Amino acid sequence: MPFDHNDHYHRLLLRTIGRGSGGTGGRALDVGCGTGRFARRLAAAGYTVDAIDPSAEVIAEARAASGTGDGDGDNPRYRQADITTTALPAGHYDVITALASIHHVPFATVARLRDALAPGGTLVILGCAPESGPVDLLRAAVAVPANAVARLAVWTRDRATGRQVPAKPPVAEPTLPLPAIRRQAATLLPGATVRRKLFWRYLLVYRHPR
Repeated sequence: MPFDHNDHYHRLLLRTIGRGSGGTGGRALDVGCGTGRFARRLAAAGYTVDAIDPSAEVIAEARAASGTGDGDGDNPRYRQADITTTALPAGHYDVITALASIHHVPFATVARLRDALAPGGTLVILGCAPESGPVDLLRAAVAVPANAVARLAVWTRDRATGRQVPAKPPVAEPTLPLPAIRRQAATLLPGATVRRKLFWRYLLVYRHPR
């Protein structure tokens, strides 16, 4: 019963980006794009999107879903790449997004994303972190039954529409707890906000100074 926690937050992410960049237009980078669903939503919102992922399998599926071969006019443009080593143009992107991908790499990688932001640009991370402390456990107690209801609703919809479940990128368990993420973000992304969300995700938003 596929209920994708990342997809659940797409509307929130688009609203967050809109407040930072005026809503449409500009250059975007989607890090760990998977099969490209959010990259396509960014393109539909008016952004010119570069989308990268280290998995050749999901990049191939993203291209197939978009019907593109990554020519000059394609949007999004997909590329198999490792965010820890690939070259990023300095001060280039108006928006950078990373959905459930930062926990696959050292958190300090966000410094590379920060440096690739244009003045006034926005970095949005929908991240994963292990539960720690009584507040997280209480939130999980609410999330588990809500997740079950959502999974059933999605399963019912998919059976009715015949929707096929897309391939999933490789998954890694998060190890860096949220207090450590907040501490590192305060140093690497001064002024960033970090908020825990319901379905085992946190939302980090950083606005680059103009």
